[in-house]
Parts: sequence; structure tokens; C-alpha cells
Amino acid sequence: MTELKLTAIYEKAEEGGYVGYVAELPGANTQGETMEEVRENLKEAVALLLECYREEAEKNLTASAMKEDFILQAA
Repeated sequence: MTELKLTAIYEKAEEGGYVGYVAELPGANTQGETMEEVRENLKEAVALLLECYREEAEKNLTASAMKEDFILQAA
């Protein structure tokens, strides 16, 4: 299976630890004390954000809306 590649950006935080975000997904950001922690937190943040977007979209479906799985093939 081809993976979808996104760009994770990590920076040292002034107060210590790191912050991280996904360049292509506004709102997907987090922080952690170590790089390992911020990476894991970022994976969770992305999953939660996509779940939230999906739930919000489904709440606003009209009677004529059609829903199907959408599989994106990454290059």
C-alpha cells in the first residue's frame, strides 16, 4: 500500500521541549518534552483532527448527500 506523506515540522520551544505541526493540515499541532513524545503526540493530534472534521461534516449532511470512502494514492 502506498503511503500518504505529509510534512511534520519540529521546533525547540522557548520554555523547553518541542512543538510540532503538520504543514499540510492546519490545526494539527502539539508539543512534547522529547522528540519521541512530540512525534507520538502529533500522530494522535492528526488522527483526532481528522475524526473531528469527519464528525462535523457528517452532522451537516443533507438528505441528498452521498458518502463513500475516498482513497488517495500518494505519488
